[in-house]
Amino acid sequence: MYPRLFTTHLFNRELTLHTYGVLLALAFVVSLWVVGWLCRRARIDPAPLMDLAVYSLIGGLVGARLMLLAVDWRFYSSHPAELWSLLQSGGVFYGGLIGGLIVAALYLWRHPIAGWPAADILAPAVAIGQAIGRLGCLAAGCCFGKPAAGLAWAVTFRDMYANRQVGTPVDTPLHPSQVYESIACALIFIVLVWMMPRKKFHGQVALAYIALYSAVRFGLEYFRGDAARGKFGPLWTSQWVAVVLVLGVIALVPYLLKRQRIAPPAGDTAAA
Repeated sequence: MYPRLFTTHLFNRELTLHTYGVLLALAFVVSLWVVGWLCRRARIDPAPLMDLAVYSLIGGLVGARLMLLAVDWRFYSSHPAELWSLLQSGGVFYGGLIGGLIVAALYLWRHPIAGWPAADILAPAVAIGQAIGRLGCLAAGCCFGKPAAGLAWAVTFRDMYANRQVGTPVDTPLHPSQVYESIACALIFIVLVWMMPRKKFHGQVALAYIALYSAVRFGLEYFRGDAARGKFGPLWTSQWVAVVLVLGVIALVPYLLKRQRIAPPAGDTAAA
């Protein structure tokens, strides 16, 4: 693919504009627009949620890299000079999700914003951001799939820069795992937007996102070919996280259905 949009030299230094970084920035801009759009649809002030989204993004970026460091600790402890490569890596998404949730929880603790309604608005924005961000992974060659010789839609990387940066196999047909996830996240985004005006309790959209993405990610791990993801027992790290998250969703649904139920509009006898 195209890991670099262009490379130039300035003051005797090589400067590279990476495609991944550009698409990551685009994903963030689109996600912010979706937050504003959903806020306007819900007739609430978008400014606090915009701030929450920015802070959560920062927490997500840090969390993604910390989880990558944790799951591949043996490599980085043996090659400390490679720690600088964490700044160029996208990291592990689940680490980003956890980091973003921690920062969001701290922000909500300090600011008078209803947490679950805010989570419902942020969830579709995260999903569409992932859909765009995974195309950045495709361009960079990271998160690549398993060999898939004979597969009609297999992708073949030929840029040695990607091989040097993230170990992408070159001249080998691979499952386009990045495209699989991008399409899945785009579909999740559509489902979540459809759910927004139909939800029965605050937090339903956010929990639907967590459950749907966890199921998608659990299955996609069987198509991934990059080994630096960490494996414990029969499952990869992301699969264990997916299991824990789905169990958490199952535990939270009855609680939120009782505590965060949305009352039917006045006079709506059918809903009553």
